[in-house]
Amino acid sequence: MADEKTNSPKTGSAPINVGLFATCLVDLFRPTVGFAAAQLIEAAGCTVHVPDQTCCGQPAHNSGDRNNTRQIARQVIETFERFDYVVAPSGSCGGMIAVHYPELFADDPEWSRRARALAAKTFELTTFLADIMKIEGVTAHYDGTATYHDACAGLRELGVRDQPRELLAGVDGLAVEEMAETEACCGFGGTFCVKYGEISTDIVSRKTANVVKTGADLLLAGDLGCLLNIAGRLKREGSSVQVRHVAEVLAGMTDQVPPIGEAGETGGEG
Repeated sequence: MADEKTNSPKTGSAPINVGLFATCLVDLFRPTVGFAAAQLIEAAGCTVHVPDQTCCGQPAHNSGDRNNTRQIARQVIETFERFDYVVAPSGSCGGMIAVHYPELFADDPEWSRRARALAAKTFELTTFLADIMKIEGVTAHYDGTATYHDACAGLRELGVRDQPRELLAGVDGLAVEEMAETEACCGFGGTFCVKYGEISTDIVSRKTANVVKTGADLLLAGDLGCLLNIAGRLKREGSSVQVRHVAEVLAGMTDQVPPIGEAGETGGEG
């Protein structure tokens, strides 16, 4: 059925064609995450395609702008439905496509069918690598201790939790120290951090306190919005904890770009 998840890779000699949904934040603030994602997907045996693309429509959707969200969603569906899989280095954008697109077109049989078909083959990056391609490990090395933040959308909409940890366990030299309340929100929430700045700052301050208590020198997550928010707060608190997207560590690309919020990189704060 079209609305069932495609939980096994294609077999045979035909290439597995993956459409990389790079996301707006990656494109604008941290392109290295996109390159790292592409490298990881290719290493898993797939052919990566990065078609012309725009936003997934999540900001409009969260603001209640259903008409523009549907227009954006149609563009995404038309662009990506030709690929075997769609992979996003973001549980937030992945959740928008996999969970909310079918809801958007519930009253339109044709677009509902197409939205459900796309949703069934759309995955967050670490889920795709661990659950679909079932890769046995990575070749990356990182000397240090990391703690991992479970971003809300990926965790609650797509079930992303164990997959990044399983992959990180294969990084040579890396230890992972779990923080308290790792599944608690960081306070970003898209436009929430703009509309409710004081509340957002209080939430992210609780998160950074838990990060620092672990003694880890590195914070990882799978959503750039969360990372920008947490990195900004850590910098303002004078913390030395570095912040990176999990894909950068898994791909062994930590020497190619400074941590988020360092040396000209952009870090926001709710």
